[in-house]
Amino acid sequence: MQIITLNLNGIRAAAKKGVLPWLTKQPADIICVQELKAQLPDLLEDMLNPKGYHGYFHCATQKGYSGVGIYCRKVPDDIIEGTGIAEIDAEGRFLQVNYPHLSIISLYLPSGSSGEHRQASKFFFMEKFFPMLKTLMQRGQEIILCGDWNIAHKEIDLKNWRANQKNSGFLPEERTWLSRIFDEIGFVDVFRLLNDQPDQYTWWSNRGQAWAKNVGWRIDYQIATPTIAKKAQNATIYKTERFSDHAPLIIDYDYLL
Repeated sequence: MQIITLNLNGIRAAAKKGVLPWLTKQPADIICVQELKAQLPDLLEDMLNPKGYHGYFHCATQKGYSGVGIYCRKVPDDIIEGTGIAEIDAEGRFLQVNYPHLSIISLYLPSGSSGEHRQASKFFFMEKFFPMLKTLMQRGQEIILCGDWNIAHKEIDLKNWRANQKNSGFLPEERTWLSRIFDEIGFVDVFRLLNDQPDQYTWWSNRGQAWAKNVGWRIDYQIATPTIAKKAQNATIYKTERFSDHAPLIIDYDYLL
């Protein structure tokens, strides 16, 4: 089973950069996407259902903002759109597809970088989402949460960590929250299970020459329950082509969906 997660930074913008032909050439069983920046009526058929895939979406109420989706080769048994919390769901940040023994979630945490009001929204999301993660773990089903968490976990996960210790995405409170997800609840950062090397990033600022110089952040994750995390065999951050300010994170699992 191959799973890809990618923040598109606008599905229409990414489509113009060739993301859809690239996706349909991949052997992925599941593709989780974030930051659609579109409503369903805005999406063309190849965006709704790329060749070989069934598309499911949770859009924000605000036009041109946020939104998540999941493309599945195999039709899921059940789809859960949203968390049930109105303030979060208005921004289209959570979509879950269920199979008999596995749930896959496309997740997009708020960014707090645009100001204190957005950081407050991020902290609100974190506060409400933590008990949900506990509940998910207690269900006993295998789960893989894919998406843009907008948090670099450790110093190894961003280039200029010293300069960013007071900036959203690397605040002590955010990093501690992510550590608690791993240490207290028991979820696993699948990429780091396979790759402990530095300079492994999934997002680069459009300012300066961040991409060219690989001055990035690792903020896109596949976070899984322990049993399926151990089945991960290979993890790749795809950088041959650039469709967004994020790169696709591709992980192969020894698991038959």
